[in-house]
Amino acid sequence: MRLHLPLERFEYVDAIENAWPTPGDTPDLSKDDRVRRTSRSRRLRHAHPTMTETSTDSKSTESSPGAVVLASGGMDSATAAYEARNRGYDLYLLHTSYGQRTEDRELECAKSLAESIDAEAFLAVETSHLERIGASSLTDDEMDVDDAVETPDDGIPDTYVPFRNANLLSMAVSYAEANDCEAVFIGAHSEDFSGYPDCRPAFFEAFQSVVDRGMKPETDITVEAPFVEWSKTDIAARGVELDVPYDHTWSCYRENAPACGTCDACKFRLEAFQRIGVRDPIEYEQRPEYAD
Repeated sequence: MRLHLPLERFEYVDAIENAWPTPGDTPDLSKDDRVRRTSRSRRLRHAHPTMTETSTDSKSTESSPGAVVLASGGMDSATAAYEARNRGYDLYLLHTSYGQRTEDRELECAKSLAESIDAEAFLAVETSHLERIGASSLTDDEMDVDDAVETPDDGIPDTYVPFRNANLLSMAVSYAEANDCEAVFIGAHSEDFSGYPDCRPAFFEAFQSVVDRGMKPETDITVEAPFVEWSKTDIAARGVELDVPYDHTWSCYRENAPACGTCDACKFRLEAFQRIGVRDPIEYEQRPEYAD
């Protein structure tokens, strides 16, 4: 089993081109050894965010491995889904509604993603216990979602949902094991883990260890966080390259439509599109001048 964290920006080096792992390729290692091996040790030369590998048609063979993608309805998970398809996986999309303010729009976008990417299956699950637990402005109507600030502090933002990703990944691994999938993809990135502890590389490494020890002996599932060391801008650039339909994704923390344009999620999204010179295709109540 391979623990894949960042899909780092690289160029192929002819002498070691075959080092890039392909779906279904499992090194002859013990599970403990696999957990200790990090993706960084297997990466090639660091280069521009634009990738050099060519697309792979996930339907080209009947033996394509399966992968579960946590499909929130946002641009990061949509890009992760297209990245997984580009690597040759057949996709099983899992969407969870946990009482977030924009759950209706997110579900709509996740369903649209499943159609656009020709997913093998789409499963929507309600996880209302996270809403009942509370302690997040995403699920608690009595807490306001703060406006974005120019320079965020180092604290945990009020939009953090306590230990959410552990909950979601647990369900995704169950779904993967039930469908004989080989991987679970999540779209976490570097600007997430600056504030969210369950988006950090160390968290995914630890969760991989849990997966290795908690499944049937014959089950082999890799936790894939391909963008964990990427910025939102890097993800937007990769998504444009993969033709991700960003007009059917949603990032706003506050509203189902139009997006507010002032929360942290809207700010990161708008800035990412502005930096790659592409206009964000969704509608905003307040679109900053820099984003026009």
